[in-house]
Amino acid sequence: MTAELDKTRIPQHIAIIMDGNGRWAAERGRERSFGHQAGVDAVRRITSECSRLGVKYLTLYTFSTENWNRPADEVTALMGLILSSLEEEIFMKNNVRFRMIGDMDRLPAEVQTKIKNLEKRTEKNDSMTAVIALSYSSRWEITEAVRKIATEVHDTQECPEITEETVTKYLCTNFMPDPELLIRTGGELRISNFLLWQCAYSEFYFCDTYWPDFDEEALHKAIIDYQGRQRRFGKTEAQVEEEVKSVK
Repeated sequence: MTAELDKTRIPQHIAIIMDGNGRWAAERGRERSFGHQAGVDAVRRITSECSRLGVKYLTLYTFSTENWNRPADEVTALMGLILSSLEEEIFMKNNVRFRMIGDMDRLPAEVQTKIKNLEKRTEKNDSMTAVIALSYSSRWEITEAVRKIATEVHDTQECPEITEETVTKYLCTNFMPDPELLIRTGGELRISNFLLWQCAYSEFYFCDTYWPDFDEEALHKAIIDYQGRQRRFGKTEAQVEEEVKSVK
């Protein structure tokens, strides 16, 4: 399937909702934590493959603000798994920079420290940026952006012009472009409060494969599907075709 990929049209930013760990484990008669551990292995291989293909940003939805409502023992296990899986090796080996988006203050102190250290140690890596959405939700992010804008207005006693660019500037994703491709594994057909602002014109790809089974071939299939679409951004098909001709 790799041969079918158009290497000139690899999406520069891929976002993934990694769903299905718990169901994958249940089908094997194991605890949910077993599925989350298998999901870490999928993160390693997909991070490596995206870097190899030339993707510049990979954003992984790891733990939402709503996930804090899960049973306490599962949350504790997830935090422990996140702490142990934030390994420098996968990022340094692939020249990948690590960044996190989300409500850092809600995370355990040792997780916060590990994240800050990893961000610092990988800040010069420039092959790809791997972004972990942790204690994140889009409504939280947009609410925080509005609060910051309002605070700035209050402090300066001036009301700046509020544009799309203004809002984008105050989002925690302001350092990267919007995702061209959003993938959700596990068979669910929703985006679960993830990058709502940024995904206004993203191409969505849903598959039944549980995240622990999502491999390089599955990633290629998603990208090939993306490459077969025409991205119009509100324009007509004829307009887009004319623009493509003019570029050629």
